[in-house]
Amino acid sequence: MEDFDVIIIGGGSAGLAALKHISALGKQAILIESGKEIGSKNVSGGILYSKNKEYGQVHNVEDIYGQKFLEEEPYERRITKYILNATSKDKVCSIDLTSIHDFQSNFGYSVLLNKLNTWFAKEAQEEAQKQGGGIVTGVHVKNIKWNNENTPIELDGGKKNSSTYDNSLIVETDELEEFRSRAIIAADGVNSEIASLLRAREKFLPDQLYQGVKVVVKLPEEIIEKRFEIGPDEGAAHLFSGDISLNQVGGGFLYTNRDSISIGGVYHLSSLLENPVEPDQLVNSLINNPLVKDLIQDEVPIKNIEKNLSKEEQTKRSFTISKLIRTWNELREIYYSPKNREKSIANGKFKSIEEIKDKINTTRRRLLEEFNTKFVTNYVELEYSAKVVPDGKRCMMNKPYYKNVLFVGDAAGRGIFLGPRIEGLNVGMDDAVRAAKTIIKYLKNNLADPNIGEIYSQSIHESPYTRDMKKIDKDYLKVLLKAVKKIPLEDLGAKNNFLISCMSNDFLRNFAVSTINKVGFYKFLSFVESPKIYIDIPILLAEKLGRKINTSTKFDIPELSERISKLKYYEDNNSHIIVTKPQIEFMKKMTILCPTKCYSIEDQNVVIQHEGCIECGTCSKETSWKHPRGEKGIFFKYG
Repeated sequence: MEDFDVIIIGGGSAGLAALKHISALGKQAILIESGKEIGSKNVSGGILYSKNKEYGQVHNVEDIYGQKFLEEEPYERRITKYILNATSKDKVCSIDLTSIHDFQSNFGYSVLLNKLNTWFAKEAQEEAQKQGGGIVTGVHVKNIKWNNENTPIELDGGKKNSSTYDNSLIVETDELEEFRSRAIIAADGVNSEIASLLRAREKFLPDQLYQGVKVVVKLPEEIIEKRFEIGPDEGAAHLFSGDISLNQVGGGFLYTNRDSISIGGVYHLSSLLENPVEPDQLVNSLINNPLVKDLIQDEVPIKNIEKNLSKEEQTKRSFTISKLIRTWNELREIYYSPKNREKSIANGKFKSIEEIKDKINTTRRRLLEEFNTKFVTNYVELEYSAKVVPDGKRCMMNKPYYKNVLFVGDAAGRGIFLGPRIEGLNVGMDDAVRAAKTIIKYLKNNLADPNIGEIYSQSIHESPYTRDMKKIDKDYLKVLLKAVKKIPLEDLGAKNNFLISCMSNDFLRNFAVSTINKVGFYKFLSFVESPKIYIDIPILLAEKLGRKINTSTKFDIPELSERISKLKYYEDNNSHIIVTKPQIEFMKKMTILCPTKCYSIEDQNVVIQHEGCIECGTCSKETSWKHPRGEKGIFFKYG
């Protein structure tokens, strides 16, 4: 049996931060990840923030990984524009909320998690190997048990201390021999199997969760910059509310990556259960918005094979056309990217930018003239994904531990959702460092302190992020109100006009915030997060103040089956989901709310109809749900 100081379960951003920090402090740690590769199971909207909090210290990505993170750039773009768009049909009212994005922030980068976490893993692995630790992928943890707690442990020098007992843990997996460690950090996500195994908490309820669904859309680098009016080192984030939500409480998002765009929506699961809408239709609603169409459209070649040709000739022409289209796309990727252009010219592939442009035009002309290829205005999807996300103000664990197992990030129900403010990655990484520091102290005391969980819990409660999940920040509210002050209040109706006027007064706002925080912020959520706030008022804003966007563009949006067919799976003969209550209403609604339509109804019973599961966990509450075995299941290329 291999023995380690610490075992970390889950290879997302939080788990990797824990491994990096513990290893840097000289302890032997191993990280166990069920995915075939690090990053292949991770999905985010998403933006990674570095914060500069007024109250207390947080541990940012650059604190964990150093200047190397900023130098090697495993992220996409630094977000310099943050816009809220209220929508109603073809009208959009855009409000600049960049001041909200910048509030107590050093920076915020758009990220794709496969790329980001792969880089984190490289750095964490390098540090861990110095201590005899590392990363093990393709391994699924199936059980945790404790050693005999009445056995005195052996301290340095071989002496046994009868007042200090062996509280080490045994980790059992599906694929390997058992591991033993002195402590565990559970970073296995919102649907934490470790939490279920140990009964450390109940499964989260629908009103404590959001369902997020997104697509990654291909768009060349410099076209993105021109379209969004940003520079090479800049990025834009757009939030959406109003009719694009199809009467759901929540909203849409659009983030610029280096040479792609992340588009999706995040909606209250309880709202979706009350009025079910297929998740992919929520994405389609956003894609069909005229503003979004203008932002993501591109020139797309469409094959046109003549049917009167022989089968052999059709196959030959199809192959040639595919090759030319691929060449055309690759040339555009080079031409519209300064780094790619420079690299291609430096290595002698091309002599000049003009030559690259000529190659593009020549290839396009061949497709048009020789093969009758059509070039249409459309967009190109790269990947479809979904996940459920914890709403920290509703579900963060009050005691994020069980004995010497500490829960971090999504596994502990920690995430910030406050109107236009959405943060999760930075919260998980801060939790991970707090867990690592607690365990280091625990190990230095030769396991003599039985209160490791309480020490960690105290550290978590001292986190500024915990404060953000529990209370309204009056300074944040002031910045938000200042950002929307240009909106003519008379257009919002007398009641809304009066409320905003009161909140704009420093004395009344501070008094209201102080009272709400004393009574309990969560008691007011039914008003703050209501259809009126997320749907009715944005629609009113768009209709009264929005600009009309005329577009004749019609997108050929992929069917769900096409989106699923593009995903990469490693099939597992053992189902990781068992339907235990096939006739309850919740499961019937899963036939609509499952992002990949894994469920159907047969003879009044809900059954799993296929295993094209993307492991989002939407159905977890009322099923026997666990992660697939090692190396099995979904493999996200972008995340």
